[in-house]
Amino acid sequence: MTVASQVKTTLASLKSAQASLEQFALNTQNQEAKTMFENAAKTTQQVVQQVESRVQQIENEEPQYKGF
Repeated sequence: MTVASQVKTTLASLKSAQASLEQFALNTQNQEAKTMFENAAKTTQQVVQQVESRVQQIENEEPQYKGF
């Protein structure tokens, strides 16, 4: 498995985790838990953006990895 495919797999996992956190926040009635899940989802979104930037950089440097 190439580094590019590992980074893209990690990105997909992060997006899944973020979606789960957002769903947990929507489904809980406990305000403290809701706030915690929302904050975790926001933090995860920031990491997703950073990893997406890295994917772009990899694809620009190594065009053969586009679309994998």
